Amino acid sequence: MANKNKNMVAIITMCFIFAMISFVTNMAAPFGQIWGNQYEWSRMAGNLMNFAAYLFMGIPAGKMLIKYGYKKTTLIALAVGFIGVCIQYLSSFGFLAGSAIYVYLLGAFVCGFCVCMLNTVVNPMLNILGGGGNKGNQYIQIGGTLNSLTGTLTPLLVGALIGTVSASTSMADVTPLLFIAMGVFAVAFAIISFVKIPEPAQERKATVYEHSAWNFRHFVLGAVAIFFYVGIEVGIPAQIIFYLSDATEKGAGILVNGAAIGGAVAAVYWLLMMVGRFSSTVISGKVSTRAQMIMVSAVAIVLVLVAILIPKTVTVNMPGYSAADGFAMFQVPLSCLFLVLCGLCTSVMWGAIFNLAVEGLGKYTEAASGIFMMLVVGGGIMPFIQNWIAKVAGYMNSYWLVIAMLVFLLYYGVAGCKNVNKDIKVD
Repeated sequence: MANKNKNMVAIITMCFIFAMISFVTNMAAPFGQIWGNQYEWSRMAGNLMNFAAYLFMGIPAGKMLIKYGYKKTTLIALAVGFIGVCIQYLSSFGFLAGSAIYVYLLGAFVCGFCVCMLNTVVNPMLNILGGGGNKGNQYIQIGGTLNSLTGTLTPLLVGALIGTVSASTSMADVTPLLFIAMGVFAVAFAIISFVKIPEPAQERKATVYEHSAWNFRHFVLGAVAIFFYVGIEVGIPAQIIFYLSDATEKGAGILVNGAAIGGAVAAVYWLLMMVGRFSSTVISGKVSTRAQMIMVSAVAIVLVLVAILIPKTVTVNMPGYSAADGFAMFQVPLSCLFLVLCGLCTSVMWGAIFNLAVEGLGKYTEAASGIFMMLVVGGGIMPFIQNWIAKVAGYMNSYWLVIAMLVFLLYYGVAGCKNVNKDIKVD
């Protein structure tokens, strides 16, 4: 009974951390609207810097898990996150003038170190607490539900704070959100300091490692899959925000409160991710992770394809927010609805890919988690490429890149996730 209670405290703690990851990460795209008004190249630059940090921190984070354990790694990550948000706050000061954008990007990069370490901690821990398999995936989906909740609120809050992006809009308009982030990091640090977290890696310190996670084909393909997945997850709502915020003929042509409406519509995407992850927590005990992965990848391909092919002139009413009307229904292109529905599909993918990729890795799990997080850099690279395509070929045509990535995820679910290296000793 006591062990069960300890596990429950650890599960709740990991789920809380999962929520924080999304809160910090999802500030980048809506903040990009502010900087993009001054520097066209910078719309996805903050997001790129946030995810670029994964490339540098992924493997070191995995090594930190092995050397220092889950709790110390979490505390270090929270301290780094607080510093990162403080740096972003400094970019709101007028005296920095033309240097402010670079201060902001530095802050986004530092925050990336934080969320990389937190992700390296939370995913294997929830999988371990669930005993791997379908139950491990179920626990990751529970954490993912809270992750999506904060992902829903973040673009909505930023959109409400800035309303319509204009030449006078600056980071000073969103400082309340930065103060909230600082407070959350400080409180989380205090809470984690007193919470007991299992330390399986510490118990295996004397273990001999004859191989590495790279020797497992299904893990390597899973790492590639996560590279593409995060690009999909971030790219879909980010381009929706930019599309609806663009009042020109190239964009949706919404003349008033486009940024606020775009943020609210993107928030629906994250809300549906929350719904999807909650649903997965219910069915994951009965429906295999692989079956879920195959189904959602196929459905997402169809949804994005339909979104690309529907003319912009075909519209639908979707929930939005404006300073004048508050929460109301606003007319947007029907394509946005199909793209938002993809949130139901992407909701399952993160937990499913991680669960499938580390299945059967045993003592190589912590190192694998670090490598896995390094490949999350795809969330910065692929949306950046998608944004470039959007500038050259149009917003909707940029989603052909998303379809290509989804095709790989479908392949991973069908064949790539099978463990063909079961002969390697993992105890």
